[in-house]
Parts: sequence; C-alpha cells; structure tokens
Amino acid sequence: MALSVGTPAPDFTVTTLGANGPELFKLSEKIGQSNILLLFVPMAFTGVCTTEFCEISQGINEYTALNATVVGISGDNPFAQKAWADKEGITLQLLSDYDHKITQAYDVAYEAFLPDKNLIMGGVPKRSAFIIDRVGVIQYAEALESPGDLPNFAAIKAKLAELV
Repeated sequence: MALSVGTPAPDFTVTTLGANGPELFKLSEKIGQSNILLLFVPMAFTGVCTTEFCEISQGINEYTALNATVVGISGDNPFAQKAWADKEGITLQLLSDYDHKITQAYDVAYEAFLPDKNLIMGGVPKRSAFIIDRVGVIQYAEALESPGDLPNFAAIKAKLAELV
C-alpha cells in the first residue's frame, strides 16, 4: 500500500540527465522551493506512459501556475529516459529509479508486472502520483493497480490549488 497523506516524504538521491550530462537529484534539496508532484510510471517507450508524460509536458504551465514542480520517475536507466524524452518531446525532468529504491520507499512496486502477459519483472513502479508540500509532507497519494489507468489529474490540480 502506497504511503499515505500526512506521511513525511522519504528522501532520495537519484541520477537524471541534465543539459550537461548526468547529475544528481536530491529530493530534500527541492523541498521548500515549491510543491512537488512525483509521477511514477512503469516503463519508458510504452503507450500509456508516453501519453501521460506528453500531456503533462504540454500542460506544464498549469502546474507551474499552481507552484508545483513536476518530475517523472521510472525504473529505466537515465540514457533510455533521455532517448524516450527526445523522441517523444517529453520536457519533464525524468528521474532514474534504476535500482527501484524510490519505488520501494514509496511502496508502489509491482510484485510481478503484467504476469497475465508473462511479464513477471518485479519492482516495476505502479503508475502513481504523490504531491509533496513545501515542508516535505505528502498531501496527495494515488497508486493504481492497472498500468493502463491514469492518475486523477483533476484531483491533483485541486489539491495543488489548495496548497498555493
């Protein structure tokens, strides 16, 4: 079961690819600057994940206006994430949870990803959304069992509007 509202957000440090190559992203260094929307997706280069991040990229100004920084997280390596972002026009900062430590800390890992299709890869993140406020507390948490479902972005925007 995913972490719940009111829980302090677990800190993490992961690799991302910036304009000058690999760099580190440390959540605790971002706390206090704005609210943070963490969006977990199962895998790069897949249909629903691509649709979600392309739509968020196109509407990023809505989130910026709500004082939110949006970051995407998947278990893919940062070079695959960059190739995916470049190919699809994804502008979100993508964080590589290659070792699945963030997914485990936020308790959103599949034990077996799509076992009905013989994809039994453990540790793949469930499509999930967490809003972390400016003091580091989770204010919204949603983890979906079906990788084909999208988070409730209307509810996410409504919560962010409360936190402005």
